[in-house]
Amino acid sequence: MATMADVARLAGVSAATVSHVMNGTRPVLPHTRQAVLDAIDELGYTPNGLARSLVTARTRSIGLAVSAISNPYFTEILQGVEASALEHGYSLLIADPHDDPEHERKAVQLLHERRVDGLVVAPSADSDGLLAYLGRHAVPTVLLDRTVDAVADGMPRFDQVCAENAEPMAELVGHLTGLGHRRIGLVAGLPGLSTTEERVSGYRHGLAGAGLPYDERLLVHGDSATAGGERATATLLSLATPPTALVTANNAMTIGALRALREQGLSVPDDIALCSFDDFAWADLFSPRLTAIAQPSREMGARAVQVLLDRLADPDRPARTVRLGCSFVHRTSCGCAEDSPARPTPPAPAPAARALLEGNRP
Repeated sequence: MATMADVARLAGVSAATVSHVMNGTRPVLPHTRQAVLDAIDELGYTPNGLARSLVTARTRSIGLAVSAISNPYFTEILQGVEASALEHGYSLLIADPHDDPEHERKAVQLLHERRVDGLVVAPSADSDGLLAYLGRHAVPTVLLDRTVDAVADGMPRFDQVCAENAEPMAELVGHLTGLGHRRIGLVAGLPGLSTTEERVSGYRHGLAGAGLPYDERLLVHGDSATAGGERATATLLSLATPPTALVTANNAMTIGALRALREQGLSVPDDIALCSFDDFAWADLFSPRLTAIAQPSREMGARAVQVLLDRLADPDRPARTVRLGCSFVHRTSCGCAEDSPARPTPPAPAPAARALLEGNRP
């Protein structure tokens, strides 16, 4: 069986250089790196991961805890995490906390006990127990998709990677107001999640930017689930003056909303316009095609791994929050024509609304 020394001898480099190439611990010249990789391939060298972990106290593994892994959104995030972890020589251990605080803490504890080098976690709406555990054990952690409040000095407690939420939602609402809608309903997510709070904030500021009042009856929580989205949509449709346009705050609730609209015999967009904060693979196959905010889910997963690796390399660095931009995917469920060259420009937010939107970021 080939050894690291054999690889070094064939590549004409030191064993330390071979180690740096394999572990990514120090930059290596491209031609030297290629010589090492060629030698590894020729000799069929396989490193002894167990022996290496005993020496370095590292297992080259990352724990990922995200709920609803069957959700296409989280599936794409997982793909981004996995691809980036593999690229950097890390394996991935996955747990589904089911958005349940007690199950979440146990799942993360189990990953921690498996001696993962760090964690990527999408926290639940009630994550105090989880955060206390992570802080008590000083586990290198990146919070993914959902953020937690900063401490007194304004700095985040943990590294965080998420998408912009408030401004894209305000843009979506502004698009609908630009089409003439004045009663826009929101099927909001699970209360307590930062994504829910930020998207609700964006919804309200989108209305304010168009000079429209906020009507609390037009906002119903669908709890980020298909069944909840269906119930919330039915509630909105039962109003004495129902909305003429509907925004759903994630893809699961979009499916629920479509079920409720079908049950009522309503046509999109002839009877009611529909837009979604969350694009997904088959949204373009709907009839009409779904206008949506697309989140950079794979990039978010990959960036979370990079931020975690930065933390492992420099444990004392200040925690940071990384926000990635979303994109407006203009289709036809909003009521625009199929061949519409561009969406109407929404009204600019009023100064107070803009200030609140900018202050919404951690």
